[in-house]
This record gives sequence, C-alpha cells and structure tokens, in this order.
Amino acid sequence: MAAVGNNEHDRAGHDLSGNAGRSLGGSNLPAVLAGNEKRVRRDFWIKLKRYAARLPFAEDLVAAYFCALDPATPARARGLLFAALAYFILPADFIPDFLAGIGFSDDFAVLMMAIGLIRAHMLPAHRAAARKALASLDDWP
Repeated sequence: MAAVGNNEHDRAGHDLSGNAGRSLGGSNLPAVLAGNEKRVRRDFWIKLKRYAARLPFAEDLVAAYFCALDPATPARARGLLFAALAYFILPADFIPDFLAGIGFSDDFAVLMMAIGLIRAHMLPAHRAAARKALASLDDWP
C-alpha cells in the first residue's frame, strides 16, 4: 500500500481511505449529480420522443428513468441511473447518435451496465410505468 497525499492507495492507485469522492472532485460530486438530474428531467422526453422508434431498448431506458425518479430508490442507484440517462441525452457522445444502426450502441452499453449494477432496485412498477408512457408517447406534443 502506498500513500499518495493524505490518502492511502493500493498498488493500482485505488483510494483505500474512504475519500474516493474527494479524489473525484469532492464537493463538486453532489453538484455533478444534481446537474445530471436536472438535465435528465429537462431533456429526457424530448430526445426519447425524437428517437423512440429507433431504440430497441426504449422500455429499459424509460424504466431506468422512473427508477431514478423514485424517491424509494437508494441515492447511489439514483446517481448511477441519472449519469447513464444524462449520457443518453448528451448531444455528443462516443458514437454519434445519428449514425444509422450503431449510433445508440454506446448509450445501450452504458444503460445496461447501470441497470446491471442496480437491478435489485428496478421494480415491476418502474417497468409498468415505462410501458404505459411509451404507449402514450405518440399523443404527446
């Protein structure tokens, strides 16, 4: 184990002191999470409506949205989901969304990773809400 600054790290450089959040910007981390939530609440449905017909994972995406908004979902799970959803919303990402056939493959990978990590918190009610929202998506302005 090596000491880096005031934190203990293993040989791979992982923070073992419990201060990992500080190495990610510390006090900025809550602001980043809040920014992700704000961006998702503002832009999620706009982007989904534009691309829903081309997204084979639309139900998973919307279920993740409802899970992230559920106050009963633990904060860490909500933060992870909001990060994955914010990645979906970003206009520029690793593989541009406008590329036919592969444009959303990176978004799908990020979302599936997030859902895999929080699977226990994704409830049938979130999936039911997603199906209901998708069924009425065409009725939205």
